This record gives sequence, C-alpha cells and structure tokens, in this order.
Amino acid sequence: MRNDLTGCQQCAQPRNRKKPFKIVEHACRSHRNWFTRRGVSDAPENNQLSPGLYIVATPIGNLGDITMRAADILARCDAIACEDTRVTQKLIRHLGITRPLWRYDDHSAESDRAHLLEKMRDQAIALVSDAGTPLVSDPGYRLVKEAQEAGIAVTSLPGPSAPVMALTLSGMPNDRFLFAGFLPPKEKARRDILIELSPVRATLVFFETAPRLLKSLDTIGDSLPGREVAVARELTKRFEECRRGTAEELTAYYTAHPPKGEIVLLIGPPLQDDKPDDTDIDALLSEAMAEMKTSQAAGSVAKATGLDRKMLYTRAMELKGR
Repeated sequence: MRNDLTGCQQCAQPRNRKKPFKIVEHACRSHRNWFTRRGVSDAPENNQLSPGLYIVATPIGNLGDITMRAADILARCDAIACEDTRVTQKLIRHLGITRPLWRYDDHSAESDRAHLLEKMRDQAIALVSDAGTPLVSDPGYRLVKEAQEAGIAVTSLPGPSAPVMALTLSGMPNDRFLFAGFLPPKEKARRDILIELSPVRATLVFFETAPRLLKSLDTIGDSLPGREVAVARELTKRFEECRRGTAEELTAYYTAHPPKGEIVLLIGPPLQDDKPDDTDIDALLSEAMAEMKTSQAAGSVAKATGLDRKMLYTRAMELKGR
C-alpha cells in the first residue's frame, strides 16, 4: 500500500470533481486504518474545522507527495489563500477538491490581509504557496504574525521542503546548516552576502534560478575558493539531479549542459584551517577600500573573516600609504 490515495489500487477511483473530496470516505480499509492511527477525522462533511489559519505544505513537483493530513485540511477548510490561483487550482483539481481560492502574497494590500484576518475569526482558512512549505522564502510572514497578535489560532502542517530535501541528497555535512533564501541577483550584493556568511561553520543553503547559476558559481569560486558545492535541481521530478564538486568543476559541467528548472545551491562549511593568509587579507582589504572608508573596510573584512579589526585597520593604513 502506498501512502497517497491516488497510488492505491483499491481506492484510486475516478471521483465526481463537482463535489468536495471527502478524503476519508473514499479510502479503502487499509487507508482508513492509516487515517485513524494518525488522528485524521472520519467525520461527516458538515463537521467543520475550527476557525483559524492552517499553514499547509504542498508538493514541490511530484503531486504524489501531498500528505493525507494536508489533503484532508484542504478538503474541509472554508477557503484557501494562495500565491497563484492557477497553480493551486491544479493541485486541488488533482485531489478532487472544490474550494474558494483567494490570491494572497506579502505584496498584497493591507486591506486584503485584513479581510483574511477577519474571515479567520469564524472560518478555517488554509494558506499554501505555489510549492513547498509556506513562509520559507514564500509569502505569509505578515499574515501569520498579525493573526497571532490578533489572538487567532494558527497551526502548521509539515510537508515537502526543497532546502531540506536538497540537504539530504547533497552529501554535505547536515549537522548544522543555514538557509539564506535566494542569492542576490547583482554581483556585488552576491559577493557581499557570501563573504558575510563565509565564517559560519555550517552548510549554506540558497535558492537560485537556472539563468543565474553560472554567475553564482563564479562568485562562489572567487569568494569562497576551495569550498565544496552542490547543485540540486528539479527535485521530485523526472529529471531530478544532485551534482557535487568545486565551483569550477560545476561551472564547467553546467556550461556544457545548461541547467533548467528550480535549483537549490549548497556550499560546504569552511575547513578548520580555512583562514585567509596575508595575500588573501591584502586582497580583501584592497577590494573593500575601493568602495568604502578605511575604517569601514577593516570592519567589513573583520566581520567576514573573524580577524582582529585593529590589526586589519593597521594593515589597511599600510596598504593605503603605498
């Protein structure tokens, strides 16, 4: 027996898509037992969920990754707030669910957020993103914060997450990791964030787009030389791939094989002896001083390397006097 209803030979039957998906009622005996053990209600359709906000993780590519609890909540909620109604419509159509869809993201007007908050006082509202877990580089932060401040019940349903899946596939150290969202599109900002995070003794995890991958790999190779890097793309889909190597090796590969799809980029932690030598320090100070005052340059390099600021300032003044 598979854990998704659509893959069960006993209960994956064509459904009337004009009616809401009554997920427990459509289950075979084995799936009914699966629901019962996990606390999913077998109540009749008119048994409504408690009012509040339900944060629901959705598949990142393979629709079979929807959890049974997520499908149950989406089937029984009063409405679904989503990034893109077209994307969410495909998911609920796959599940045989019919529910009102309200577009919402963090750029929505305050009146839209106020409307949702008001609805949550007496209705169950599900929040989904286009893919994965909401609020993880996706909309929802302001809505959740204001709902909690207003005393509205908020709960979250765990499920698919691209950063976590990529970490488990990468072969990188996973005892400590830092997820930092999307790398900036501009070269200087990208370099600055990599230098800022370079002393962190953890695997760094970023989102990236296929058109910008080669530029980001070049920046990583320049800013964090010698670090191990992994590119995970098309996760859970037919052409899923996770490739590991140096930034230079991956640049060569993806130059010859242009990437497609959504990408998670991982950078290994610094080695224990990964401290800049005098040449590296001079290069970092010179680059920083070209864009800021000497004292600011020393502070920036100190923050990036963990070295003493006064020592760096003294060296910066020597370089400036040459």
